[in-house]
Amino acid sequence: MFGNLFEEEEEEEEGFASTPSKGNVAKAAGEPPPARGRSNLCGIRNQGGTCYLNSLLQTLLFTPEFREELFALGPGELGCLEDKEAPGAKVRVIPLELQRLFARLLLADQQSASTADLTESFGWNSSEGTNQHDVQELNRILFSALEHSLVGTTGSTFIHRLYHGTIVNSIVCKECGNVSQRQEDFLDLTVCVCGVSSLEEGLWNMFVEEELFEGNNLYCCAQCDRLVTAAKSAKMKKLPPFMTMSLLRFSFDFAKCERYKETGRYGFPFTINLRPFCEQTNGEDSDYTYDLFSVIIHKGGCYGGHYHAYIRDIDQLGQWEPPEDDCKPKTQRKVKEEVKEACETKLQEDNPLSVLTAIIAQESSKSVLIDQLGQKLMDKIGSSWSKKFRKHYGPIGKFLQSHNDVFMLVSNGTRVALKANPPSPVTDLPCPAEHTNNSDPSTTSGPGAAKQQPGADQRPEPEPEQGSHWFDLNDSTVSSIRESDIEKQFQGKESAYMLFYRKTQLHRPSEALNNPQYKVPSYLVQMAQEENIKVQEMREKFEATNNMVELRLHLAPCYRLENGALQPANREDGGRTSLSFDRRKTVGDLRLAIYQMQELWEGDMALTVAKSLPAGLHLYNTLTDDNVSLYSAGIHTNYDLFVWNGREVCGATLLIGAEWEPVLLTVVRPFLGEDVEQEKGNRVECEETRGGFEDGRPGLKREARGFAGGATLGEVKEALGEPKESLLCQEHRGGQRGEQGAGEGGGASGWRVFPPDDMQRTLKELSLKDGDALLVLEPQSFDSSLFTLNGDVVTVTTPSDCRWLQVEFQPHGGGGGGGEGEEEEERRKIKVPATGNMLLCEVKQRAVDELGLQEKPPGAQFCLRQVDCTGKLLPPVCEELSVRDAGVRLMTTLTLCPGNAPKASQLFLHFSVGAAPSAGMEMDIIVEETCTVKDCLKAMLDAVGLDGTCWHLRRLDWCEEVGEPLMDEDASLSELKISSGETLVVTEGQLPPKGFLMLTMWLYPDPKYMEADFKEVLTAGETQNHWPPLCAGNAVELRSVGQVEISDEATLEELKTQVLALPALQSVCVPTTAFMRLWQLEGGRLARILRGQQLTLRKLKLTCGTDLCVQQLLKEEDLGPKEVLLNVKMGVPGERSYYPPEELVWVASRDSSPRSLRTCLASHYGLSPDSLLLAKHQPDKHIWEEISNWNQQVSKKKKKKRTESLLGAPFHLKDGDTIGIKNLLIDNNRAFFTLEDEQGQQRLREQAEQRRKGEKAAGSDGAGRQTKAGQNKTRKPEVALSINVGVFR
Repeated sequence: MFGNLFEEEEEEEEGFASTPSKGNVAKAAGEPPPARGRSNLCGIRNQGGTCYLNSLLQTLLFTPEFREELFALGPGELGCLEDKEAPGAKVRVIPLELQRLFARLLLADQQSASTADLTESFGWNSSEGTNQHDVQELNRILFSALEHSLVGTTGSTFIHRLYHGTIVNSIVCKECGNVSQRQEDFLDLTVCVCGVSSLEEGLWNMFVEEELFEGNNLYCCAQCDRLVTAAKSAKMKKLPPFMTMSLLRFSFDFAKCERYKETGRYGFPFTINLRPFCEQTNGEDSDYTYDLFSVIIHKGGCYGGHYHAYIRDIDQLGQWEPPEDDCKPKTQRKVKEEVKEACETKLQEDNPLSVLTAIIAQESSKSVLIDQLGQKLMDKIGSSWSKKFRKHYGPIGKFLQSHNDVFMLVSNGTRVALKANPPSPVTDLPCPAEHTNNSDPSTTSGPGAAKQQPGADQRPEPEPEQGSHWFDLNDSTVSSIRESDIEKQFQGKESAYMLFYRKTQLHRPSEALNNPQYKVPSYLVQMAQEENIKVQEMREKFEATNNMVELRLHLAPCYRLENGALQPANREDGGRTSLSFDRRKTVGDLRLAIYQMQELWEGDMALTVAKSLPAGLHLYNTLTDDNVSLYSAGIHTNYDLFVWNGREVCGATLLIGAEWEPVLLTVVRPFLGEDVEQEKGNRVECEETRGGFEDGRPGLKREARGFAGGATLGEVKEALGEPKESLLCQEHRGGQRGEQGAGEGGGASGWRVFPPDDMQRTLKELSLKDGDALLVLEPQSFDSSLFTLNGDVVTVTTPSDCRWLQVEFQPHGGGGGGGEGEEEEERRKIKVPATGNMLLCEVKQRAVDELGLQEKPPGAQFCLRQVDCTGKLLPPVCEELSVRDAGVRLMTTLTLCPGNAPKASQLFLHFSVGAAPSAGMEMDIIVEETCTVKDCLKAMLDAVGLDGTCWHLRRLDWCEEVGEPLMDEDASLSELKISSGETLVVTEGQLPPKGFLMLTMWLYPDPKYMEADFKEVLTAGETQNHWPPLCAGNAVELRSVGQVEISDEATLEELKTQVLALPALQSVCVPTTAFMRLWQLEGGRLARILRGQQLTLRKLKLTCGTDLCVQQLLKEEDLGPKEVLLNVKMGVPGERSYYPPEELVWVASRDSSPRSLRTCLASHYGLSPDSLLLAKHQPDKHIWEEISNWNQQVSKKKKKKRTESLLGAPFHLKDGDTIGIKNLLIDNNRAFFTLEDEQGQQRLREQAEQRRKGEKAAGSDGAGRQTKAGQNKTRKPEVALSINVGVFR
């Protein structure tokens, strides 16, 4: 019939049927299927394109008479599936598999069931599951297959009994009155949609209106034996118990030779009386009355889409819950909004604990993804965590950990929840019981709900009566809906496609209500129970495995307090023990298990959460409540626990908590000539701290020291043993690179002296972090020429004769050989004379020569790498650059390691597979900057020996955990701002759904509005990408001003606010967002204006990668949905040119006819409407289409005139279109063409001629046709839908 007319089209209907509904697949291998949701109904998994099958099967399941007729057939008639391969056995596979599927849908404790066995019984292969077909066609073919499968059984006629009806077609001769009748059987009625507003009107046209045979179309009467005038009509003679209506929404436009979908409004009643359409009308009303119980809905276009069904739960098998927002009365919602606004007004925005608690409490799941917490915070208070709280409270992750009495991490640490209302540990969502208890009283659906309802003036929409609850069955997802939601499917791209009615006379027995086992055969009930037991065992086993956490225990006797942090007393074993433990057990159970492991432990035992920092091990919160589970205590896998007495470690008192988190600083001291003898005796220590100079030459020496984050700067000075008059300086970060230029070696750097008031401030208050340098100077240091004090800035100048780099060879890229002696260690280090202009490749070659590495195997490659303050190797330096250009400081150490060095156009990246890498465990790869994400991923997979397409790349977030994915696989690494040294994680699975949008912003530099405001932007954007001119004759080019990352739930107003924050637009003066216009670009042209300040970006249908254009306005603008912004230009009388164009807003909400536009323009110019001649300009074709009051079409059936709309065919007026105007009172020239149009058409003709010659020269016509066809999207060949049935006669 239709074949695969409705196959998915990735470009037009991306994400519809080709992607199964959320939640219908297991997240990991071996994970058991999830249990049923709140509705207590089971969905059906989508095999890739079987949503049409799922919708029809759910409708048949919720037709109780159909499923009971099917269940009444036993194995004696149908056979057994175990015997289907036996020779000579007649096993009716299709009804057997349908029985098993229905039993699972009724009784299996699973969120969704699979149709794989059923489709296999149809004879479909795996590819059939990805092809979508028409659900009406499937309905007819499935009924035919069932009838053929049940031949010779007691159920051979049940399809006929339930769905069969009869229509009588009559032709009445107007001359003799002779009536000619013909009966026609039907299982479903096909009703016209085009030109019809409702189902009743469509049935009226089919069964009440007569078709006259007259004029040239006469009827040959058998009794008159001549051509006569006659009337043809049809009536329904026999009505079936179940009436199926198929709506003809898909049609073919023979003028355009393309298919299209009717999306106009088409209403249908919940109860319909078919008496006017029947031949015999002398029965009771109940004999003709039908109730709607299922609506199959199609979302999408004629070449792709998705089916789902709205179904009434007749037997009350599901648990219906009112939708959260819709079930509350307007008055109550208004009161709640006022209370919410009042609460938000009183919210303490300066208190991060209050803000984060409010954000998490407002989430429906009572938890928030850690990666999205920062964005939600910005949406809440308008500022980021880094700007508002980081200085005083540290990173947001540490803040959450330090307040573990309020927050807890769930879902393996990916989400954060409140301890007062924790989500379920398995699903992270509240169970139905919890939801009911915590919900508003007005949403309660129990018998006692009426007592809690407000007064009559505040009464919400009444709840449906028993047996009239509706559900949306969308593949695996089942949700409650109201009857009012069905009316939303009367029109639009997502609209009703098939209607299923049942006779009002059909009543269900009381024992069938709330009883899913009603009339289900016992062997099928037993099968479902056995499957439920197996699934429950799988869930228990999976839960036990999933709840095992790996803990790292650090024992106090193995540690000592040093530099403000705990350090292992023995560097070899580290004092760490691993323990696997069930996180559902309590803290007391864990303490007892550790007691049993440490038999010699004496006294009290305290368990404190710890973390390894660059300065050492630091303690945070102690687990004090033995009755709390590890899960509730926020303990997850790979957590560090410190086991001690709770008071001291080796006699030293510990300061625990986030405020005392240690900071590893690099203490820099002067190394003057008089200190030479002392330092020579300490040569090894100086070498380790990358200080020390030979021959008594002065310089700086560095030493890593840890201090408590809560210690004041004065306490740090005392700990360093410095006198009170000493100065402490912080490296000047702003102009550091620019100041390296004094002297050939680039050894000058600036340091800021801490003022006396900072001596009482803590390191955290001063925002000092790991690796920051602290210069200690005594007053006599300024006697040397090395140090110059100018105000509060100290300049350190490296002497020109101190130009060298120390190169240390590490054969394995790790630390030095620990088992080698001092002489061997000394031999592996060498000082290479160097200057700031020397190339790093020369430094490497000198080091290789002096270390004698040229004797290594031929072809061995080496690279130079810097080392940070913690000893970690940084990415290899580019050897094509000089020492100064590469940012390498003289008198520092470079490590010579095996491996290749990246070129200037290449990136050195770390990567790991599956999870965030541990320190030193990541792998390295060198790729080009222009390499795309897809090519980079392929190179990484090849490097580790993996293949397949189910992989994608993710970045690490701010807390060094797996963060957001790289959504644009075709973008280059340089476009995504990925730099050398970054770590990417190769993650299994397809790219996740797009929760956030990356929008590219462009600037429309209209000379009238932005010549002054954007002058600086245009000057600075010389190297930026730009689009070609927007249209012919327009020399204005768009300039890129950056990208915006924003949630698709954000409003258009929030997007405009974020756009104004772009650095390239800082000079723009916009009073409010109403003075800004945002265009959506398509193919480099302005396509449409984004309207509705409070509409979300999802409703505006913006997708990731969309290009938007910013245009500044001189006055406020808030366009409505039917207000069109046009560029109008009046023709110059007597000339082939126009006056400068003007912007005009045409309100087309009530009338979009040409007359309305002509009236609007006449009012704008102060002219008579009849004196204006209008035309629309098509810049791509360089032609003008004249707009006139053409003859209005008349419908033969309706006998009414239909008003033509300029918003539809053939003009399709939209934002930005150019309208030309001719004033016929003073201009006799009715032609709109200009000289530029003629030149443009000439160019088009020349291009067409060149293409024609090229195709002719390329070869035969077939090759030319292939080239032309390649320009259009090719579609799969249409395959007819069929179900294979055995012979049972």
